[in-house]
Amino acid sequence: MFDNLSEKLHEIIKKTSGNSSLTEENMAEALREIRRALLDADVSLKVVKIFMTSVKEKAMGEEVLKGVNPSQQLVKIVHDELVNILGNENSPLNLDAHPSIIMMLGLQGSGKTTSAAKLAMKLKKEGKNPLLVAADVYRPAAITQLKTLGEQIQTPVFSLENCNNVQKIVSDSIEYAKTNGNNVIIIDTAGRLEIDDNMMAELILIDRAFKPQEKLLVIDSMVGQHAVGVAENFNAQLDITGVILTKLDGDSRGGAALSVVYSVNKPVKLTSMGEKLEALSDFHPSRIADRILGMGDIVSLVEKAQEVFDEEKAKEFQKKMEKAEFSYNDFLNMQKQMKMFGSIDNILGMLPIPGLNKDAKETIASEGEKQLKRIESFISSMTPKERANPSIINTSRKRRISLGSGIPLHEVNQIISQFDQMRKMMKGFSDIKQKVKKGKIKIPKNLGSRFPF
Repeated sequence: MFDNLSEKLHEIIKKTSGNSSLTEENMAEALREIRRALLDADVSLKVVKIFMTSVKEKAMGEEVLKGVNPSQQLVKIVHDELVNILGNENSPLNLDAHPSIIMMLGLQGSGKTTSAAKLAMKLKKEGKNPLLVAADVYRPAAITQLKTLGEQIQTPVFSLENCNNVQKIVSDSIEYAKTNGNNVIIIDTAGRLEIDDNMMAELILIDRAFKPQEKLLVIDSMVGQHAVGVAENFNAQLDITGVILTKLDGDSRGGAALSVVYSVNKPVKLTSMGEKLEALSDFHPSRIADRILGMGDIVSLVEKAQEVFDEEKAKEFQKKMEKAEFSYNDFLNMQKQMKMFGSIDNILGMLPIPGLNKDAKETIASEGEKQLKRIESFISSMTPKERANPSIINTSRKRRISLGSGIPLHEVNQIISQFDQMRKMMKGFSDIKQKVKKGKIKIPKNLGSRFPF
């Protein structure tokens, strides 16, 4: 979502690289461009003014003027201020009570109900035993939607049939949770198209009666500056504890994240990127600032890898590769695990790739997704026996696979050839590794540290 802002800031900072120091003269144009970039990204004017004042003060300081690399100095200043505006540090959820109550708030269409299910799935992975509570008794099919999501993530959903008394629903859900060992209660409250007095009155009653540990406002990052007004209204009435930003993978300008935190002085605790129920992550201001400035987010990428990769399967894949026994079934399973990372576009955003602008990233992501779909179609057109034993694929089988997948025969031959080359290459690496271990190949001492075996 920060692509436009990131690209503009990268260009602005690059322009300062030819200067020997940061001065009022050479900074004036850069600061004007940064201000324009923030406004274009839909950051509220109030936040832009505060941000620019702080950046200018630090950029004009004596310590910075003596710096030998003004471009890097400016990156550091802008980075620190972005982190400051975004809330400085990660704010974990308060789950100390037994059971802990989380109240989900937001307007209709913000992704509140889906976020409740995503949060339940995230907490399950962290060892919690959550209970979803269907307290939106007004929106048609809201209860059905939550129950469907609950079934998908194998999490119980509490509801009372033909009951519009939300306080009774919440009260009974707490008793149910205590009886059934659920240590986190996630209440999906009612939303409206716009904030109204009846909506707020009901939410205030729930807040006062049950004193939830977390009151999380779900905001659609696509709504831009309107998010600030929504956040300020909810915070004034309910004193929210944090924000969940949804649709961060959309084509939004990113200003909501920068504006909401400062406007209500409450942290963004979680973010959602993608429709999958696994797509909810902790919010880290420094990592978001890194991504905005094109530095990538390797830490989040590694954490995601640890979360989605099955270590036992990875070891199994490695053994098969080393023996050249890696099949198309294994390749398909590996591809499925890769999909759990999210889109290629999202992965590219986490990698620090200098000079990769938005258009280039979109092209790479688009072509990559197309190629992955073609390979999946190619493998899906095989019989189970062919997937398990690639060596049996002869000319007639190739023709059938070509017809089944819609991929020209010459491209089918190319894919098979590339797969065979990959298997041979992995076997070759394995052979070298074994020879090094047995001492049959000697590596110079000064090069030994470069080899991971």
